[in-house]
Amino acid sequence: MLVYLVNPANKLVSISLNRSSYWNRYRLWKPLGLLMLAGLTPAGWEISILDENLGPIDYAALPRPDVVGVTAFTSQAPRAYEIARGFRAWGVPVVMGGIHASMCPAEAGEHVDSVVTGEAEAVWAEVLEDVQAGRLKARYDGGQAAMDQIVPARHDLLPDGYAFGSIQTTRGCSLNCHFCSVTEFNGARYRQRPVADVVAEFKSIPEKRVLIVDDNLIGRKQEHIERAKELFRGLAEAGTGKSWIGQTTINVADDEELLDLARRAGCVGLFIGFESVTPEGLHDLGRKSNMLSGRNISASVERIQRHHILVVGSFIIGLDSDRVGVGRLIAESADLYGVDSMNVLFLTPLPGTRLWRQLQAEGRIAKDAFPEDWKYYTLNYPVARYKYLSVDQVIDEMNECNSTFYSRSNILRRLGRNVAAGRTPLFTIVTNFTARRNSRLFAEVYASGWRTSAISGGIEPAAETRGDLVDLWEAAARQLRQLAMVLRLRIAWFFRQS
Repeated sequence: MLVYLVNPANKLVSISLNRSSYWNRYRLWKPLGLLMLAGLTPAGWEISILDENLGPIDYAALPRPDVVGVTAFTSQAPRAYEIARGFRAWGVPVVMGGIHASMCPAEAGEHVDSVVTGEAEAVWAEVLEDVQAGRLKARYDGGQAAMDQIVPARHDLLPDGYAFGSIQTTRGCSLNCHFCSVTEFNGARYRQRPVADVVAEFKSIPEKRVLIVDDNLIGRKQEHIERAKELFRGLAEAGTGKSWIGQTTINVADDEELLDLARRAGCVGLFIGFESVTPEGLHDLGRKSNMLSGRNISASVERIQRHHILVVGSFIIGLDSDRVGVGRLIAESADLYGVDSMNVLFLTPLPGTRLWRQLQAEGRIAKDAFPEDWKYYTLNYPVARYKYLSVDQVIDEMNECNSTFYSRSNILRRLGRNVAAGRTPLFTIVTNFTARRNSRLFAEVYASGWRTSAISGGIEPAAETRGDLVDLWEAAARQLRQLAMVLRLRIAWFFRQS
């Protein structure tokens, strides 16, 4: 029996918009959910993982599978439905899981044969057993898995084409931010995998760089932090030789032992959500505001950086307190904080969140021709009606924010600061120059049609304007990967029939 596990692409995200940039590969990591699903797949099934983010896939040229499993964030949902439509036309059943299917199961059920909601550990084997028996149900509810149910992901199934491997060590988040769907999907209880299991899987990852995908790696309570220390000690003692980046909250700066252990374990960068730089904006963040209000953020960032750990700061434009001028304010504040790179996103009402329910009740969902309009919900497009900012104004604020923070002079100054402090400059070079290039490309996209068609019509990415040896190299590499995949699957099919 053959199962395809598919990760859909969305051509409106920066990686797809800007494939000519070699450095964008450092923004691409393996689809961990599918690798974990592969680890749950019983013996007797042949598994192929197909990731469209590596390049287009000619599904018609591949052997027909017995079932297709497709995952999707909200912005991937339209493409997931398109893929499902193609396989179902060939008589292949399609199962959809992931966060969007869990938040919108009725919608997903209109496009696939079966929907899996929640975490898959408890139900995936049952799904495949029902496929074999010809009794696939329309819905399976996985709920929340016990952490000892989590098996190692099959990192061996996608060995090439990625700069980062990926791993998950915890699930759930008690911060419950009104714009975030993590608590709705994984629950508010902070659940941790056994440290020994994490260390063993970490060692099995073939890539030298790893993204720890936990929404908050160290948690909020002291017992969570002690567990993080135990994990970092285990990774350091294992001597994996890998470097990693993770996501956390600013309280990571409050414990020098924690930071030292993280550095010894291979940490080279942390993604920290600051979200807002105004007291009014922080008030909207709930529990996270308690960590940020009254804190000397510059001193906290500097303490992290003293351990040779670089900091990416995340911010949101479009909060109900944001007014004209917020873009430059965020850029200047991020510079004052001393972060090494900045990630700014539009406030986006994702289904299942409190923000979605609020804006839907207030009639403030601007892009609402679903399911097609889900493709714009990448966090890089203004899909809502903002309280004090029009569509044009919120775009202007985003462009002003990025152009200020990512000016050449500011990038070079940050680079020099890192070199002077003895920190590796590669992270700063990659994140700053790819973010600068991608933000300018998005500015072109906004200018090419978003301002006039955001509510009533569609928009496609601006055409690539540059062709060089990097473009040719990337195109050739994609073609070779696609050819190798087709050959591998056809050879496997041949031996299976023998």
